[in-house]
Amino acid sequence: MIIYFLSAFISLFVFAYGGYYFVVSIFGWSDRQTNVMPKTNKIHTFALLVAAHNEEAVIGEMVKSLFKLHYPKEAFDVYVIADNCTDATAEVARNAGAYVYKRTNATLKGKGHALEWMFDKIFKMDKKYDSISIFDADNLVSQNYLTEMNKELNKGYEVVQGSVDSKNPFDSWVTCAYSVSFWMISRLFQNARYNLGITCQLSGTGFVISTELLKEMGWGATCLTEDMEFTAKLALTGRKVGWAHKAVVYDEKPLTFMQSWHQRIRWMQGHSDVASRFAKKLFIKAFKDKDLSAFDCGVYLLQPVKILCLLFVTVMTWVKVTGVIDVFEISKAFGDPQLWSAVAVLQMMYIPFVITYEKRMINLRLIWCYVTFWLYSLTWIPITVIGWLKKDNKEWSHTKHTRSITLEELEEAEKIQNI
Repeated sequence: MIIYFLSAFISLFVFAYGGYYFVVSIFGWSDRQTNVMPKTNKIHTFALLVAAHNEEAVIGEMVKSLFKLHYPKEAFDVYVIADNCTDATAEVARNAGAYVYKRTNATLKGKGHALEWMFDKIFKMDKKYDSISIFDADNLVSQNYLTEMNKELNKGYEVVQGSVDSKNPFDSWVTCAYSVSFWMISRLFQNARYNLGITCQLSGTGFVISTELLKEMGWGATCLTEDMEFTAKLALTGRKVGWAHKAVVYDEKPLTFMQSWHQRIRWMQGHSDVASRFAKKLFIKAFKDKDLSAFDCGVYLLQPVKILCLLFVTVMTWVKVTGVIDVFEISKAFGDPQLWSAVAVLQMMYIPFVITYEKRMINLRLIWCYVTFWLYSLTWIPITVIGWLKKDNKEWSHTKHTRSITLEELEEAEKIQNI
């Protein structure tokens, strides 16, 4: 009876969780909110901040892409944090035109600490900026990035996340799976929440924060997933993260499975850490203040729990099918293997629909990616287990970036793909 009720409860939780995300995703198909006109025409000033650790192979093209932005040149400056670098990152960035600040700290490692260090320096500068935009060193940025961000700031948002795309979608099956995942997140997760008027999630790169807000709240997000931590803090204060669907930041995805494995374990460590510290607070605020943004943010933080529950349901379903434990019996509604199979098929059909809608290239490589994406997705199960067990380990692990590509090459590749 214990197994029966536990299985039914967990199965119901997984279905409810998935159903919630599916219903919300329906609102992502519209660009209604993106096309809303701004309230003012102010030209905001920006400090464009790139955090870099041993990124000499890619930092040059990133800085160059920032200087190609179609935005008044006097309204932005480019800064690079050469954080604990032992290579030529600082020299390459400086030669590309950026203001470079070298940071050396063997104790406080990681992007979150580097950003906090640099924010303090920007606050003390004679030149003042309305907002600060955060990037990673391996990025490339679409030329309309600041124009689109400026529009969202003029709609009243203090924090805005841009669309994170892939700069190397077809380098390997791993990068392809990553890319499909990010395409789905942009359309079905971020854009959906933007249209619903609830907070979006910061994605670690390609976002802007009001300088005044940052001064007021402080950063303080120094865990392994500093973006998620700061989003939770914003939600607890009732502030929403906006979304700029047309402001695209191209990110380098890991080439090999092992690189992906280590990166995602770090993500899940940080996710589990933030969930353990903020989920309860967010749900309390959600029910106390009838705050849908806090509720949705709390639901998002429960992703590790959902994946662990999915693992349990999968094992129990296998037990039922094989008859390993005769006494195990769960309800037909939640334990029917055919139902789980139907759900998996429907989810897989959703992927090509999303990619087609986004006008991605439909060819044999992408069709193969639909298959590999599910292999990639299944690996989240052991990654979640490891990440949850190691959530108290705050040691930063660096992902090496080597894919040096110009913005022009990327745009040309996209034109070919969309023919």
